Amino acid sequence: MSEKASFTVTQGFSRRQVFLMALSCALAVSTIYYHQPLLPQIASAFGVTVAHGSLIGTLTQLGYAMGLLLFVPLGDGIQPRKLASLAISANAVALIACAVAPTFSLLAGCSFLVGMTAVTAQIIIPAVSGQTTPERRGRVVGSLLGGLSSGVLLARTVSGVVGAHLGWRAIFVFASVADLALLVIIIRNLPLSGLLSTIRYRRLMGSLTVLIREERLLRISAATSFLLFAAFSALWTTLAALLARLPYEFGPAAIGAFGLVGILGLAVSPQVGAVADRIGTRNMASLGAITVTVAFAFVAAGGISLSCLIVGMVLLDLGNRAALVANQTRIYALRPEARSRLNTVLMVSYFLGGASGSVLGGIGAHFESWIGLAAVGATLSLAAAAVNALSYRQTRPALIEERA
Repeated sequence: MSEKASFTVTQGFSRRQVFLMALSCALAVSTIYYHQPLLPQIASAFGVTVAHGSLIGTLTQLGYAMGLLLFVPLGDGIQPRKLASLAISANAVALIACAVAPTFSLLAGCSFLVGMTAVTAQIIIPAVSGQTTPERRGRVVGSLLGGLSSGVLLARTVSGVVGAHLGWRAIFVFASVADLALLVIIIRNLPLSGLLSTIRYRRLMGSLTVLIREERLLRISAATSFLLFAAFSALWTTLAALLARLPYEFGPAAIGAFGLVGILGLAVSPQVGAVADRIGTRNMASLGAITVTVAFAFVAAGGISLSCLIVGMVLLDLGNRAALVANQTRIYALRPEARSRLNTVLMVSYFLGGASGSVLGGIGAHFESWIGLAAVGATLSLAAAAVNALSYRQTRPALIEERA
């Protein structure tokens, strides 16, 4: 193993190493968000309704959940560097297919493949966290999730600008080129794992159900993640359509600029992880869910006040980020030899929630505009707070979590 690629618990992580892995998370996850500000433009190009066009977002999220389920568990048996390289290469091909898709149906199918192969960030996070000391795990996970979130907000912003000037197809070409840069970073910097198992794929997949059955804390984390990302996606999937209507009538570039509201959350991501280390991840998850609920009170006024909408979006980003850091940090303390599989269960739930939230948010916005969207989001986040508070017992995993 080369010195550059050797991340060890005794050495710790240099700032450069953490930065490169956070950057990789950003580039990897961005490919499933480029389309969001452009959904009205895409729908218009193919002559379908905006509601029909939102199917692109739903299928991308479902594809991502499928990729998490099928590919991420392999990180416990295959070197993460090799697995990530294969995923990135396939993702680049799927993005080019989106760029040249002649029909809406083919674009939808290719979008599913983009989501399915965009799982590199969820290969990186357990690989890196597994080589981090427990007392620093929350901070490092927070930094990686900060990178992941920066990819989300920059994808939306860049997409809006590129789409406004070069058309929606150009953004998929841009994303494919970005994958090449990501591939170079991964090959040179993703750490090699020394905890690989020799379990066969069928048993590896079967062990997911064992983990779900035996780890109560994993079930709680998966349920709260499902609900909170459903709330998060309810807003972001419907935002472009709502902002394109009266009274705003914004175009793709202006809609894409709303991604920049996540900069505050990005700046505090490492601190979020440090707070989780200090106050306990159970409390952090509850705080995140409550923050998301408050966020939707501001979103409800989005139709009459742009400032309220922006405040709501900032709070939504912070709350979702806090809960995700808490959930990922606490599950990684359960079984070190199965971190990729634990992460698979959590993130499949997370993005299935995203797909569900896209549908529910669209329904709420269709019938009651901003008020309907806010009602959906607040209901989901309150349910997450209830699950985290009422389902938690002081079992041994819980005690481990509180010390993490």
